[in-house]
Amino acid sequence: MSRKEKKMNLFLKILLILFISILIIVITMISTAYFYLKNKLGKVEYVDIPKSEIIVNQGVTDSLATYRNIALFGIDARSDTFGTGNRSDCIMIISLNEKTNDVKIMSVYRDTYLNIDGHGLDKVTHAYSYGGPKLALNTLNQNLDLNITEFVAINFDTVRTVVDSVHGIQMNLDSQEVKYINSYINSLNKQFGTSSKNINKSGTYTLDGVQALAYCRIRYTDGGDYKRTERMRDVLTAVFNKAKTMGVGELNNLADTILPHVSTNLKENEIIGMIPKIASFNVSDSFGWPYKTKGITKDRWYGVPVDLESNVSQLHKELFGAENYEPTDTVKNISDKIVKNTGYKK
Repeated sequence: MSRKEKKMNLFLKILLILFISILIIVITMISTAYFYLKNKLGKVEYVDIPKSEIIVNQGVTDSLATYRNIALFGIDARSDTFGTGNRSDCIMIISLNEKTNDVKIMSVYRDTYLNIDGHGLDKVTHAYSYGGPKLALNTLNQNLDLNITEFVAINFDTVRTVVDSVHGIQMNLDSQEVKYINSYINSLNKQFGTSSKNINKSGTYTLDGVQALAYCRIRYTDGGDYKRTERMRDVLTAVFNKAKTMGVGELNNLADTILPHVSTNLKENEIIGMIPKIASFNVSDSFGWPYKTKGITKDRWYGVPVDLESNVSQLHKELFGAENYEPTDTVKNISDKIVKNTGYKK
């Protein structure tokens, strides 16, 4: 991945700010009363996933004992249904070093060719669709030697209502984006029963919710899906900047807008317990994964890590400071399986 792409991924921290800080810090700013916070968090959909059902490769629990890793999923759903049948179009790992309070954020590209239990080699985005958050967590853990047991999922269509709640955002559209955005606007207007206007030339616009969501969904310009994830980050950055200028009443309404569209297995007491620590968290790095890929077309296009074993070794060096990390036998076996299936070697 180029230096420019790594730099662009720094904006991923905005998702953490929006989907944890706005869910927690902003609410705390509105009122520090415990009962008030409990009432707000009661709007979130809680999912019980027994930790005994989450798979972690042998030896990983001990090696990552000082790290708390949380998965963030942006779900491609047409309603607030967070179970099977919904792909996780946005996948991020928030890694907290509990000794130093340093936070690193890693995005996993949705088309990455990985092994999904019961389904074989497939796009990682499909794990959530096949088996909900539990299978998605197990897929990340088994393929990347991680120890994730917690997740937060957001219906990405919530972008529409959030952007409208902050009264629109400014965004610059180039000619390629203008070429594709209107088909998405028209489709979303039909879906939501709205009447947002088309955009007919390049320039800077104040986008409403439908237009902003359409902008996020564009994927056929130069850069493909990687460029689409960049647009998502730009929109969320703009939302955050608008939210910083809002008053208490508006922030309260924003929290009420977001919270019903959130699903998590983080319990209320765990979220409340994080609040005093958040001010001391330091986002020190952010990047995309895998680092080295090669495309292959089978029944569809896949991004193949070349190879998985070396990409996982580098991941543990960047995320956890583990020099010369040797992946588990589970990762090595999956890596060999990918090489055999694609012919793509390191």
